[in-house]
Amino acid sequence: MHQPADMRTNLLAFTEDEMAAFVAPLGWPAFRTQQILRWLYQERVRAFTEMTNLSQKERAHLTDCCTIGRTTDAHIFTSEDGTRKFVLTLADGNQVECVLIPDEDRRTLCLSTQVGCTLDCGFCLTGRLGLQRNLRAHEIIDQVLLAQDHLGHAERLTNIVFMGMGEPLANLDAVADAVARLTNQTWGLGFSPRRITISTAGLASRIKDVVPLKVNLAISLNATTDELRRHIMPAANRLHSLQALLAACREYPLPERDRLTFEYVLLADVNDRAEDASRLIKLLRGLRCKVNLIAFNPFPGSPYRRPSDTAIETFQNTLRMGHVDVYLRRSRGRDVLGACGQLGSLEGATPAVALTQIQTRC
Repeated sequence: MHQPADMRTNLLAFTEDEMAAFVAPLGWPAFRTQQILRWLYQERVRAFTEMTNLSQKERAHLTDCCTIGRTTDAHIFTSEDGTRKFVLTLADGNQVECVLIPDEDRRTLCLSTQVGCTLDCGFCLTGRLGLQRNLRAHEIIDQVLLAQDHLGHAERLTNIVFMGMGEPLANLDAVADAVARLTNQTWGLGFSPRRITISTAGLASRIKDVVPLKVNLAISLNATTDELRRHIMPAANRLHSLQALLAACREYPLPERDRLTFEYVLLADVNDRAEDASRLIKLLRGLRCKVNLIAFNPFPGSPYRRPSDTAIETFQNTLRMGHVDVYLRRSRGRDVLGACGQLGSLEGATPAVALTQIQTRC
């Protein structure tokens, strides 16, 4: 008997164990579990009729009783620099964004983990939305599947960064589940954990929980005193002081050749002065790390400004003279509000290509 769509079971939401528990009572062979998972993740099918190594009866049963929880409504904004911002409408009507960033032969996908954000960093547009809800693991994965659907023939995803909307460590169970699906070599997407980075605005108490995932860790620092951090990152600093955050970083068990990444958003006349650079050198002394500098990306209504190129260069050179390994991260997709700190609004983001309605085949 065909069930109403809203009553059907979403197979994309299942872990491997849950899929096995679903298949077993049907009397199907145990290997059907991994076959179905490979169709969902590696083949990215949207219809059970495409699962050609299942019998017609099995496919008909799945069609009647189940769904594949992929978004059927996504808008794509393409930047002049080739960056693509995907705006996905979720089943409950909420929207979430992810960004595909091209850089020579690399394709990096920036994923969101929450609708809105639990934190309120003043230099980030997402923080103004407040937290609507956490994303589920399959909603995180669907961002990856959607981006893969729109890769060109010669393109492939090379890197995944959890740096989009939301604080990943505030939704770590779902993030860990998503990482497991991303890295599974048998039926999943087969990414190396070394190609995955999780970023946090400073939830020090949860940093240790990232260790079992074996991914890269990035910490959004942005200030060298608690006073300034309270001003620009009030919620994050209220939860954990700068001292507590850096203590957690020093206790983090890094593999021998790995480094922590510290992200530092430069705000004109706020945290980009010579004394800020000098304090940063002292704070990071003894840590095996690198620093990614990010010039502030403006968004409507923000009180902050992007520093001058001279100020950015001076800050970077000061860190280098202090023997800090530092890089200037070039922002991409600013014209479609797809750069760091700009996710969460379409205001001012004019699509360079027509909006795309993803047609469901379920």
